[in-house]
Amino acid sequence: MKITWLGHAAFRIETVSAKILIDPFLNYNASFGGAGLNIKDAAAGVTHILLTHGHGDHVGDTVQIAKDTGAVVLANADLAAWLGSKGVEKLEMGNTGGTVGLGGFSATFTNALHSSAQLTEDGVSHSLGNANGLMLHFDDEPTLFHMGDTDIFSDMGLINELHQPDIGIVPIGDRFTMGGAVAALACQRFFNFKTAIPCHYGTFPIIDQTPEKFIAGLEGSKTAVAAPKPGESISA
Repeated sequence: MKITWLGHAAFRIETVSAKILIDPFLNYNASFGGAGLNIKDAAAGVTHILLTHGHGDHVGDTVQIAKDTGAVVLANADLAAWLGSKGVEKLEMGNTGGTVGLGGFSATFTNALHSSAQLTEDGVSHSLGNANGLMLHFDDEPTLFHMGDTDIFSDMGLINELHQPDIGIVPIGDRFTMGGAVAALACQRFFNFKTAIPCHYGTFPIIDQTPEKFIAGLEGSKTAVAAPKPGESISA
């Protein structure tokens, strides 16, 4: 498995059977553009686009990438219906607690403590279902958990019991999600990740710019922190 951070909460996951984009907010993502990355390369060969929730900094360029590549888009039911109205044709929908088989891997929608909405042109916020984490089980690869945007919550322990994820993608930017110290506590108390990858930081001035608090909070634990720069990859 090859995991590439594209800045913010956007990731490209490559396995033998799939090429996946999660939350592909790229075009207005300062971390993505600042690293000299481009959407064409990030989306090359993509088979699936997975969305944790409906905010613009997560839906991002989904509609255009789906049209250009023919990728299957997975989202919660309300968000999927909205995407269909925007011209996305290949849609898979689910909701919290549900699992969707996607050929070579499955995705389970977990709880996340956050909101999910889009603004219309007149500035009205329209709810688009629940915010979720996504638990990805592969046939012959480590189990990966993208937490989505969330705070810490005690049922994370139940999520770990049910799924035993090996890799955690963890939001640490504070203000809109838990901060680095709390995110480290969540990993230590509720999960047994072999590897934790911080995200959702450094994109905007109002969220934390570095992963130092997260790294410090996991020192001495059994979880290794991998903090790639935008565009860098790790193998798992």
